[in-house]
Order: sequence, then C-alpha cells, then structure tokens
Amino acid sequence: MNRILRVCLFCLAASAQAALVDRGDGFIYDTVLDVTWAQNANINGADTWANQVAWAAGYSQTHSVYGAFDDWRLPTIIDTGTPGCDWSYAGTDCGYNVDTGSSEMASLFYDTLGNLAISDTGGNGPQAGSGLTNTGPFTNLQSNDYWSGTEYAPDHYSAWFFNFFSGYQDSQDKSFWLGYALAVRDGDIVPVPAAAWLFGSALLGLLGVRRARG
Repeated sequence: MNRILRVCLFCLAASAQAALVDRGDGFIYDTVLDVTWAQNANINGADTWANQVAWAAGYSQTHSVYGAFDDWRLPTIIDTGTPGCDWSYAGTDCGYNVDTGSSEMASLFYDTLGNLAISDTGGNGPQAGSGLTNTGPFTNLQSNDYWSGTEYAPDHYSAWFFNFFSGYQDSQDKSFWLGYALAVRDGDIVPVPAAAWLFGSALLGLLGVRRARG
C-alpha cells in the first residue's frame, strides 16, 4: 500500500474515533451517541421542564451547507432499574458516577468530556479535579442542572435532570424547578453518501497526482 493511501486511511480512522466533531455553524456531532448537539448550551436560559421541552421541540437551526434542522429535543435519560431513583455512588441511573448508558448527558459529561463527579465511587469527596473542568467545543455550558426530556415514572410531577457541576443525576419538580436545556437531535447533519463521496474523491485525486508524478 503506498504512502498516500496509508495517510488517507489514517486520517479517516482518526476522524472516526473523534468523539465530538465540529460541523460548523453551531453543530457538534457526537460519534459515540450518534447524535448532534447544539454547540451553544444555554440558548434558552433556565426555565421549567414544560417550557424547555416546548422550546427544544420548536427550535430550528440552519447550517450554511446542509440546510435547516428543526427536529431537536432534550436529551434522554433511561430508568434502568426499578421504577424511580436507584440511588448509588456508581453504576445505577441515579446519584453520582451513574451508568453512562442511562443518560446522553452523563455520557457527554463522563465519557466524552472526561469530567469527574464531586464524589468518587466510594462516596468520598470532593474529588480533586472534579466538576465541569472540560467543556469541549461547547459554548455557555453551565455548571448547573440541565433538564432531560424524560419524565420521572413514579411521580408525573417530576422529570429527570443531570447536574454538570457535581455529575449528579436525579429528578426534580417539573413546574417549580428551573433548569437549563441542551438541544440535541438524532444522527449527523452530514449525509453519509456525501461524506463517503468526498473522501473517495479526495483519495482518487491524491492517487492520480501520485501516478502523474511517477
């Protein structure tokens, strides 16, 4: 395999391994969750759950190349145990160091950005270096509570939230508690055929240059 082809494949692999890819115009693609985040993490300020759900559902954002997108929502949280909060310092859907498979925001905070909870898995804290130490490519990400779009099953007056300072996940009253909102949508904004075509064209072009020089 010639050197150019090896370089191209290396670049493609590196891109595929990147967790957060800046698509420009305020779009951040998350390759781990296969979702696209709005880069501005505080577009609507702090508000009640119902208002934040309605805001996300009505939100629209335009990319200069790929057009307008209006299929935004709040992040999801999955109740993984018995209905309600299975509180723990690790591995459940509620508390600190939660199962990141239970929450798009926990996945972003812990796995992708590499932040630490205030308490370690043994309940000791505060941990050195804990909190929102890495915001990645996001702007205005608050060290505070962010609503999910998921209601709290045992109590329909409450909904799940994630705290981006303590790494804590639990529920709060939907009508009185004010939380921030992250807009997210499923998938990437870049059409897969177009992305593949661009890579293939670039690769063929480089190989053509190589042959011409040979």
